[in-house]
Amino acid sequence: MIEVVALLLVGVAAGALNAVGGGGTFVALPALVAAGLPPVTANASTTVALLPGAVTGAYAYRADIRPVGATTTRSLTVASLLGGGCGAALLLGLPASSFDAAVPWLLAFATVVLAFGRRLARVLDAALHRTTDMGPRAILVGQFLLAIYGGYFGGAVGILMLALWSAGLGIDAAAGNPMRVAQLAAVNAVAAGIFLVAADVLSDPVPLLAVLLGAAVGGFAGARVARRLSARVLRTLVLTTATTMTVLYFLRG
Repeated sequence: MIEVVALLLVGVAAGALNAVGGGGTFVALPALVAAGLPPVTANASTTVALLPGAVTGAYAYRADIRPVGATTTRSLTVASLLGGGCGAALLLGLPASSFDAAVPWLLAFATVVLAFGRRLARVLDAALHRTTDMGPRAILVGQFLLAIYGGYFGGAVGILMLALWSAGLGIDAAAGNPMRVAQLAAVNAVAAGIFLVAADVLSDPVPLLAVLLGAAVGGFAGARVARRLSARVLRTLVLTTATTMTVLYFLRG
């Protein structure tokens, strides 16, 4: 019972963190491994467990979702669904060790881009005497590739989305956060569907259900809180989350 309560609280924290700034995977995944699930199963179970939180968060944000640049919400979501499916298939078909080794560097890159992306865009504008906004095709390709990563591992994929949109279009973290949550829901939905059919996520359902229920509550509550935060505060939270996760992953070795 103590373990179930602890996993419920982990789920609440992970769902809220995903809704506010991202990083819920890095709370839920270690907890599920500690509960006795094998790493790959825990990774797949994390995706399934965080899906309700992403869906409730997207619902709470539904009035604030805005298109990313010239892309439509539908086309961006299709890219997320296709990429998430490909990533889930890769997780089940390939060893995770090689990709896991690249995660700290991906997080470090995302953190730097989040911190300096808009400034870099202005510098490029001045140096090249042209706009640096990415076109819709480039945004969709980038979203598809990030969704593959999200379906395969998922850690900080929302932060990477914000990094892409910040560097490519100058979108602020607060303005992009509702769409980030919606696209996380799309990636997780297709990946979770594949994992439920083809992985062992239901072999030990109690830890999964505990985190899942907690994440649903945390995702909705976190989104409601994030909507009331200023752009500056939300950006600080996102950057703090990104920096913390990057440092922890490098220390983990």
